[in-house]
Amino acid sequence: MFDLPQPIHPSNGVRGVPPGCPPGNTDLNHPFALTLSRRAPADLMSGRAAPLVLARFATLAEAMQGAIDHAEGMAPDAAPELLAILDRDDRLVLAGAASDHAVAWCHPVMSAVEARGVVIEASQLRAQASRAAAWGEPDLAGRLRHRADLQDARLVDPLWRAFAARALQVAA
Repeated sequence: MFDLPQPIHPSNGVRGVPPGCPPGNTDLNHPFALTLSRRAPADLMSGRAAPLVLARFATLAEAMQGAIDHAEGMAPDAAPELLAILDRDDRLVLAGAASDHAVAWCHPVMSAVEARGVVIEASQLRAQASRAAAWGEPDLAGRLRHRADLQDARLVDPLWRAFAARALQVAA
């Protein structure tokens, strides 16, 4: 889900500022980037699959609050969006699903063994989604892919695992 085929660049403004994100929050000196995964087929085929940077923040707490603000700006019936917070080196710090005016943060894996298990489970879910699509079940395939993406969102960079887990404890 968060494979980065190219560097993350700030949005060029063509799409406008997404709801809930304060404009002007694009200081490249800020270490945390709140990003939105681009999974539309057109984006994948055109090579624009790198996440869209919604805003940059000086602290992880501010980035988490920015994600919540983004979720509060979403329409009540909007599909969930996968948000990720990346550090200045494009490492995954924290991710979650934004919907219904809230963010459901994905708890990071805490070890390499747990990470391998998550990768295996996500791979199995994607295989099931592929089979469901072949059977003419696009809704089921979409739900399975979303579950796989949520598993991938747990694959926080090892540098940030303990810090992200503690941030979630404090936020709760």
